[in-house]
Amino acid sequence: MTPDQYCQDKAAASGSSFYNSFRFLPKDKRRAITALYAFCREVDDVVDECSDAGVARTTLDWWRSEVAAIYSGRPQHPVGQALIPIVKQYRLSQEHLLEIIDGMEMDLDRPRYADFKALQLYCYRVASVVGLLTVEIFGYSDRQTLKYAHDLGIAFQLTNIIRDVGEDARRNRIYLPLDEMRQFGVTEADILGSRESEGFQKLMAFQIERARQYYRQALAHLPATDRKSQRTGLIMAAIYQATLDEVVSSGCHVLKERVSLTPTYKLWLAIKAWWQN
Repeated sequence: MTPDQYCQDKAAASGSSFYNSFRFLPKDKRRAITALYAFCREVDDVVDECSDAGVARTTLDWWRSEVAAIYSGRPQHPVGQALIPIVKQYRLSQEHLLEIIDGMEMDLDRPRYADFKALQLYCYRVASVVGLLTVEIFGYSDRQTLKYAHDLGIAFQLTNIIRDVGEDARRNRIYLPLDEMRQFGVTEADILGSRESEGFQKLMAFQIERARQYYRQALAHLPATDRKSQRTGLIMAAIYQATLDEVVSSGCHVLKERVSLTPTYKLWLAIKAWWQN
């Protein structure tokens, strides 16, 4: 199996909205973004699939050395091998790849976040940094597009957090800021015990509005000159915003159920967003 085929299989197995949007890209950019996404999946899986935190830290440290090897031309992993020409062609920052790993490691260190400022750093590392790298692959002419990528990454991660409250709680992770939980009278025990209340519904409405504000900010930052080059990101935005809308329309019962869109609906949203932009 070639490194590119490994990345293709890794990305396809995730069933992610991100992967669904890649099919609209030209071949060289599709290859690049698939390899980057496979890297993100690999380091994310280290934390999600390893029950021993010590082993997970050791594996993430190995990935840090693998990132260094990518830039020196001697990586061992097929994802690292696939990334060699891509980091050169698109001038992808080594520091950004390391920041993604730092973000994944935060899941080992911080199962709780005191306030939104603390959570924002996590969102930046695991999502905004990915956005900044993808913008380099898609191409841009106006530096305002970097602000768009930053805010869109935050919006995506907030959407994931809202959708996955119950699923994360079953891993003893709570990404809702603790000070905001107290503001609405929601306790950690409520989240871990899947106890829905009026306060919980108000807390989630607050989180949903924040996510929507980040979508509005992101789209406001995107210059008209770069909309065409960033169509893949706009496809993802359409799918993620639809997911957020579905959470709301289903009653926001995220403690006990996980909302998802059908593949057919995602494809329809992708085609619509492509032609609109």
